[in-house]
Amino acid sequence: GKAYVRDKVCQEFRTLGKEDFRTLTIIANSRKFSNATFEEISHLVREIVSLAETCCAEDANPSCYDAGSSALSAKSCGRDSPFPAHPGTAGCCAQEGLEQKLCLAALRHPPQQLPRYLQPSNEELCQAFKKDPKDFADRFLHEYASSYGQAPLPMLLGSTRTFLSMVSTCCISPAPTACFLKEKLERKTLSLLTLMSNQVCSRFMAYGKDKVTFSYLASLAQKVPGASFEDLFPLAEDAAEVFSQCCDSVAEDCMQKKLSEHTAKACGALSAQDRRFADCCKGKNLMQNYFCILVLPPAPAPKLPEAQKPTNEQVCGEEGAHHAKRYLFELVRRHTSVPDAFLGKLYDTSEKVRGECCSAEDASACLDSKRQRMGEELPPLLEKANQLCGQYTELNFLDFKKRLRESLMQTMPEASPELLGRLVEQRANFASTCCPPNSPPLYCASKV
Repeated sequence: GKAYVRDKVCQEFRTLGKEDFRTLTIIANSRKFSNATFEEISHLVREIVSLAETCCAEDANPSCYDAGSSALSAKSCGRDSPFPAHPGTAGCCAQEGLEQKLCLAALRHPPQQLPRYLQPSNEELCQAFKKDPKDFADRFLHEYASSYGQAPLPMLLGSTRTFLSMVSTCCISPAPTACFLKEKLERKTLSLLTLMSNQVCSRFMAYGKDKVTFSYLASLAQKVPGASFEDLFPLAEDAAEVFSQCCDSVAEDCMQKKLSEHTAKACGALSAQDRRFADCCKGKNLMQNYFCILVLPPAPAPKLPEAQKPTNEQVCGEEGAHHAKRYLFELVRRHTSVPDAFLGKLYDTSEKVRGECCSAEDASACLDSKRQRMGEELPPLLEKANQLCGQYTELNFLDFKKRLRESLMQTMPEASPELLGRLVEQRANFASTCCPPNSPPLYCASKV
């Protein structure tokens, strides 16, 4: 209802004060419209702040906010609207009144696949800051929030606030270099946590809880392939629960608190089974331990007998999803370098097959035909993906590209140098973006 919207905005405006309200509005809208230009976001923020300032005053007319927000909607629907462009705008503008406003308010851009914010050098930071401190702060807030928009809002606020405080302190300090060094060390856990939350939350938003559970299970299985399904599955469920509670939470320390608890569980369960894992768990700071686990490269695959496929009855039974995850887990620990995006496709295919065949008239015949096709096509694909990312992890980038070229020349002796060059670049780009454990999920899925 109208009053609720006005009261919520006015309460925020009074509690935060104009400057902090403005900062929050820049961050919230840069996250929401992550492909918008700085100018488009600035226009929108100016209007929202002005509306709040005028209509939340003690002596404001009760109809002020409703009239002002209607005018804002009308401006958004105008042909020369200065606000962020969105493919859904026309649909919203076809509606009227409150429906139109609520529809426009719900619009958002899909999150950026690859963060574009690169931190400038200390000298460049100070140069831009001294030239115009306010403009510098606004541009930074916009770029950082649109690049890491999937991180929880309180974390983005904390991370940007400490960054701007560091710049304003160090740029007027008599020893800027020493000052930046000290401040960056103090910010280290928070800035790592922001980047990492952006990665895990974009995966959670893209995959949903079930698929994220599998993705996390697979990444643990690749790091500790000797551990059993019974050891790892509860940890994967626990992590998915943390993301579902904290990615959208406005509680200040949700992610830090819950992830610390999760890390303690993982360290307790797996330290005795794996030396590298145990090394990550030695530190006093649980968050640093979590980052260490997150970036552990895959372990060599152990020699194991062929994975046991579930029977048709198991696949279509009550525990079907569980049996499917267990079988995929067995495949993953035998191919520890296959990237997440590839495993995600495998998971989707297995869910699709269960959906199609278990509701078919002859479920067994349907499953048998799919099994045969999978038996022919899957092993060579798994080997190929495993080899590509395995070599990327082991070799330096130049040697990796050289090895790629050699293997392509063997499989395609007729190819021209131009075509070979293009294929090498294409595969090298895929490997450098999508083989690492924290690759962008939707971007890499489209590249598989």
